[in-house]
Amino acid sequence: MANAAQAGDLSGRVALITGGTDGIGLATALLLARRGAHVAVCGRNAERLASAGAALAAAGSGETMALDVGDAVALEAWISDVATRHGRLDMMVNNAMSVHYAPITRLTLDHWRKDFLVNADAVFVGTRAALKIMLKAGRGSIVNVASTCGIKAAPMMSSYSASKAALIQFSAVAAMEAAASGVRVNAVVPGQVQTAGNEDFAARAPDVARRTAEAIPMQRGGQPDEIAEVIAFLLSDAASYVTGVALPVDGGKAAQLYLPS
Repeated sequence: MANAAQAGDLSGRVALITGGTDGIGLATALLLARRGAHVAVCGRNAERLASAGAALAAAGSGETMALDVGDAVALEAWISDVATRHGRLDMMVNNAMSVHYAPITRLTLDHWRKDFLVNADAVFVGTRAALKIMLKAGRGSIVNVASTCGIKAAPMMSSYSASKAALIQFSAVAAMEAAASGVRVNAVVPGQVQTAGNEDFAARAPDVARRTAEAIPMQRGGQPDEIAEVIAFLLSDAASYVTGVALPVDGGKAAQLYLPS
């Protein structure tokens, strides 16, 4: 078993991250790059891709790709291309996400399908493509990014919640199929995270943001870097005996028993 220092050293390893140009995805990409991995990220926004590419270059080694993960053919081709060019694929993080917010009676079927396309279908495609490579090599680690909405019910979040719940159960099944071959699959389950989108919401609705934070046992939202540390742990050799888990990283929210004041 590797010691802690060895487990944190990712030199020579190759990682792929979908939705890796901001928030949790970018924080994870930069952390892995600083620890020695070559990190390939994809995203749709040209400006964010350019910024992420520069940040990866400063942190270590990386590359970017303009890609919509809803395009299954393009997603699978990208994963295969990166693995072929570098001769290996060690780590995969399915992080890209889609969310629509509406009561069920007003949610459109197109919005329901879009959330499943990104949060479930793309995770299936990405995991399947990575597994084909990793199973042959007899090594590898996949982390799929879920949400507390996938384990707890929240009004107005039906399509997002259902798709994230599907992601969690799919990850567990993938872990069972891959375990005997030395490949691990886990999910992280973030709660409120202070991404750019959440910070923008907080600026527009400070009272709601304050009350939301106060409802978390730790009295605050998490930072992208805090989620990235957990993802990096699950990817690393330090978690060599961990597979099939859905790990909440939410300041205690998932464990909280709500009692009205």
